[in-house]
Amino acid sequence: MKNDVSNREDVALLVRLFYDKVRVDETLGPIFNPIISDWETHLKHITDFWYMNVFGGKSYVGNPITAHQEVDDKSGNNIEAFHFGTWIELWFSTIGENFEGENADLLKRRARKMQTGLLVAIYQHRQKN
Repeated sequence: MKNDVSNREDVALLVRLFYDKVRVDETLGPIFNPIISDWETHLKHITDFWYMNVFGGKSYVGNPITAHQEVDDKSGNNIEAFHFGTWIELWFSTIGENFEGENADLLKRRARKMQTGLLVAIYQHRQKN
């Protein structure tokens, strides 16, 4: 039996394992690798985001919508639904391989909701530009 995501260290491990997959993925790697130059800072920042999503507090500072719109701009406005499909598949598989329980399920639900919102925000941003 796997443990649930129960503290910041678990969230940090999940984020690191997930981005290990993203960085070598043939669909997502070419988007993220040229843009993120300081992976350790990025991993800490994303850990703050997911920790806040599960455990509350104000550890994350930033705007994920704006950040993803900028990534889309930098990648030539080529981010599409299949990129988010790959992202969610990697996220779910990383969770499933390492954790199970209420918080693991919450992380999946929040990611699914975020997936839809970010994709819509990216398309809306393109229409404005």
